[in-house]
Parts: sequence; structure tokens; C-alpha cells
Amino acid sequence: MDLSSTRKLSRLFGCFFTPLTCKCCLALVTIALFFRAIFLHSFSGHGVIKSNNLRLILSPSVHLESHEGIRGDKFLEVPQIVWGLNNQKIAFARACLTARMLNRTLLMPSLSGSLFYKEIDLLHPISFDQVFQYERFNSLCNRFVRLGRYSDLGNQTGKYDLRKGSGRKWTVERDLEQLKQSSRGPIDKYQVISIAGKNPFLWHDHWPIKDYARVFECLVLVDEIAKEADKVVSKIRRIGRKLRSKTNFGAEGSSLSHAPYVAIYMRVEIDWMIHCKKLKQRSRISQICSSKQEIMKRVGNIVGLESTAIVYLAVADSLLNDSSILDGWKGGLVPFEKKKLVVDGIYKKHPYLIQSAIDYEVCSRADTFVGNSFSTFSSLIVLERTQRKWMTNMSDSNLKAISYGSNAISC
Repeated sequence: MDLSSTRKLSRLFGCFFTPLTCKCCLALVTIALFFRAIFLHSFSGHGVIKSNNLRLILSPSVHLESHEGIRGDKFLEVPQIVWGLNNQKIAFARACLTARMLNRTLLMPSLSGSLFYKEIDLLHPISFDQVFQYERFNSLCNRFVRLGRYSDLGNQTGKYDLRKGSGRKWTVERDLEQLKQSSRGPIDKYQVISIAGKNPFLWHDHWPIKDYARVFECLVLVDEIAKEADKVVSKIRRIGRKLRSKTNFGAEGSSLSHAPYVAIYMRVEIDWMIHCKKLKQRSRISQICSSKQEIMKRVGNIVGLESTAIVYLAVADSLLNDSSILDGWKGGLVPFEKKKLVVDGIYKKHPYLIQSAIDYEVCSRADTFVGNSFSTFSSLIVLERTQRKWMTNMSDSNLKAISYGSNAISC
């Protein structure tokens, strides 16, 4: 270093040094910068350094988000989700929680518009974001689970096919161990883990019910479906107001502004009667299948219903083999189904899955809901309406604890 450079350096530090002192100072600065560069390079992929009680945040980079949330550069792919609406919601939640365990983003799965689940060519795949709001889901479930699009993959670094076991020898413990092995080692290096095999609804449970409920809370119907449900609910309440005005002649208009209605998930269709009879045989529980007469009697015994109550019967018309469901109801209960309400045209425009989603929304908004404790449709509505205030163990790792296949619950 020449004398001119030394003087410039001296002026830079705001004081005057001898050439020898300045050279020593410059050497120290150079060494400090060298070690700082090595230090930052070593931890640049982590964003956070922890030492005992010290937590040092290096920079607000994306690495910090990936470290504390769900990784956005590793993905899980699952088979197409099938069966009824709420079976598909359970399957979707199970897939989300599987991805969460692997610290991966779940690639947006394909749902099934139809009810057929054995004939693959009749499944009518439908994208998740055609039923539920994609951005809204990620916002509500932020840092708990994460949903991604296939366009997020970018330059793929490979896919690992993971086949989940099946059969009697495939236990819950073995399934859990397989997932643990997939979350580390050479398998975790793959950008995508693709699970092959059966529908996620049939996978083993490893998570508490409260985690399922957390995912369900993030599922918000797209506006198009919600608006269809608005039309049906508005029609029900409008008819209800007319009925109340006839039976409450001279009453104040304000007292008629809100017309409460009862929604009944009247599970008497062909597919359910076949299923529940088989379920009776396997579980040795007698009170599973309910006839139309039994349902009407139970609803008639509900305490606190309005003297004139409009009753909406949520049934799958295409699977119904009984044209007399509107007959025989207790006086004061005025039953309606889609055709009598003249809203069947709204439903016919959509595949089975969307029809079920509309009915789910109509039932969840009802002032009184009557369901079947052995159906996923009923149990998820009650779980949502009661905001998890169930007299059951929400930490249980088996969904049977909230309803499906159980008659030992209450809320």
C-alpha cells in the first residue's frame, strides 16, 4: 500500500494513522469480512441460527418461511379422490395431513363429480378449485397445511412412487413407519412423492380429529356454488314467510322477517339402504337404517319447533325409490323437496358432487338440522355447526369417534 492510499484510508476513518497502523487496521478489516462471508454462506440456506436461548434471524428470506412452515419446493401427489362429497372431504383432509407429516405441499388433487367409484372411466374428474376456493384455503390454513398447483413444480428433479400397503398384514404401525421413512433419507430428496394405490379415504388414520376439523374449516365453496345455495335458501325462507303470514294473521311484519326452517338429511336412498344393511351385519349395531316413518316420528318429537315449520328434505333424487316422502308428516310440519320448491333446475345443471355441496350448504344454514349419525354428511355438518363442541375425545386418532360407524356420540 503506497502513502497516497494510506492517507485516503485515514480520511475515510475520520482520523489520521501512521502507515504501519493503517496497514494493520486494513488487515483486521479484511480478515473480519472474510470470516463474515464464510459465516453467512454456511447458514444462507437456513435463515435462522439458534444457540441455546439465542435466536438470530439472518434475513427475512423465503428460507425462513420454508423453515417454519410447510416446504414449498417439495410436493406430495395422491390418487384421484372418489365417493360422496364428505367422503371426499375426509380423503382430502387425510391427504393434506399426510403431506403435513412429510413437510410437503399437497399437489391440488382431482375430485370426482360422480358417485361411481368402481368404474374408473365414469368418475368424471373435477378440479379441487372448481368446488373450493384455492387461495382462500391456503390463506386460512397458512402454516398448517399447504396446497400447490402442478405449475409450481417448475424444473422437476424426479418423482418417487410410493405404494401404500393394503390387506390384513398392513397395520397402522407399518403405515406410520412407511411415512416416517419417506420423510427422511434418499426418498425425501425427490421433489415429488407420488402415492399410488387406494383412495385416500381408505388410508389409515394417524392424526387427531382436531387436525381434520382444522382442515375442514379452510374449505370454502367457490362463489358460483355458494350463490346456488343462496337461491335455494332464499326460496325456502320466502315460502316459510308466506306460510307464517297465513297462520299468524295480523302479526307484525318484523316478526315474520325471519322464517326458520328445518333441514333433514333424509337418507333413505337405494345406495344407503344397501350400505347400512351391510354395516349392520359387520358392526352388529341394529339402529343404523332408518325408515321414512321412523324419521318422521323422530322429527315430530323435536321440542321447540315452530307451530308451522317448513321442512326441507335433502335427498338425492336420482337415487330415491320412494315418491311418498312428502306424505304422512305431523301437523304443522310442511315438507318440501327440490321439485316441490321448484329448485330442481338449479341442481340438474351440476354433477352429483356439486349437487351434494349445495345441499350441504343448505343444511348447514338451517335453523334446525336433523341428520343420521352414521353418515359423513351429517357428522361433518354437526361438527361445523357446533364448532367442535362435541362430547367426545377430539384428540382421538380415529374419525369413528365423531360419528362414522358409531352410535356413542352426542353434542
